[in-house]
Amino acid sequence: MSFPSREEMYHALEERHGSELQKKISCAGVAVCGLGGLGSNIAVSLARAGIGRLHLIDFDTVDISNLNRQQYFPDQLGMPKTEALSQTLRRIAPYCDIHTDNVKITADLVPTLLAGDSFICEAFDKAEEKAMLVNAVLEKLPNKYLVAASGMAGLRSANDIRSRKITSRFFLCGDETSDVSDGIGLIAPRVMLCAAHQAHMIIRLIAGEYDV
Repeated sequence: MSFPSREEMYHALEERHGSELQKKISCAGVAVCGLGGLGSNIAVSLARAGIGRLHLIDFDTVDISNLNRQQYFPDQLGMPKTEALSQTLRRIAPYCDIHTDNVKITADLVPTLLAGDSFICEAFDKAEEKAMLVNAVLEKLPNKYLVAASGMAGLRSANDIRSRKITSRFFLCGDETSDVSDGIGLIAPRVMLCAAHQAHMIIRLIAGEYDV
């Protein structure tokens, strides 16, 4: 399979986004922590925007239960999510620099694991894991930009999903209330909508737009 050249793909993005913005996007690196419904969709959106470097982090494998909302395919069942998503992203953005870590993130790992990433996306499923990553980044990597998510379950209005500025470097996306523990399922469009908020917030930060 042949791809357009790096220059051809860059020029196509430049025509859509403008030369100044595309240069910033192409020079930026983003860590995506968790590659489920949020993280896999965040990564796809950023890759399509022409992000220069993606750092994909997850320890899980692709399961059939993931297929309703995550960017994986039936023929990838059983593969590590880092490997499967990298495979997909290389078809979307063959010149993106993709780095993977097939590990479970702990607070102790955060300072070294994310040291090289200016922008960090929290994309975990469980509230305690979300809190762990947010607290670790805010405490140990205070100069990083962090975009996290809270609340995207169920069938509530899509308009309840929003982005909110918590501090100058910490942003939160979601409805901030819905949770799968309430017995409400995760439906693809609403999860993807929250992921799109996170990806768009990252692009805005790269562009120097810090207000929500």
